[in-house]
Amino acid sequence: MLDTAILAPGAVLICWTLVMLLWMVATRFPAMAKAKIDLSARAGGRGQDLDGVIDDRTQWKAHNYNHLLEQPVLFYAVIVILSLAGGVNDLSVGLAWGYVGLRVLHSVWQATVNKVPVRFVLFFLSTLCLIGLAVIALFQTI
Repeated sequence: MLDTAILAPGAVLICWTLVMLLWMVATRFPAMAKAKIDLSARAGGRGQDLDGVIDDRTQWKAHNYNHLLEQPVLFYAVIVILSLAGGVNDLSVGLAWGYVGLRVLHSVWQATVNKVPVRFVLFFLSTLCLIGLAVIALFQTI
């Protein structure tokens, strides 16, 4: 039986990831124009090639967008597993919302202030939520 209560945090994190994409684009293109980077003259390249070329504060948004496409993949997988395997309860839903809330805070912090000690704490706490979800999924499926 499919329980969709745990999928809402996943939908919110997907929407937040798209917000970060828009924020990145809205700041990166003006920064590239300011740095006189001619995109029409470039073939290939990667966003990380802009590190040290455009303002670091602009790149912070891009770095965070990339982070939202890394570990959260595990989050999306585990909430689907929990939804399909009947592992949805107050604890798992709470951990899922905790993960999403902490990842949003992590994004805002990294994109604006970016002091690593605080960023690390936010990441670590969100990872604990993810570990909790993974353990629940494991025990629900074995």
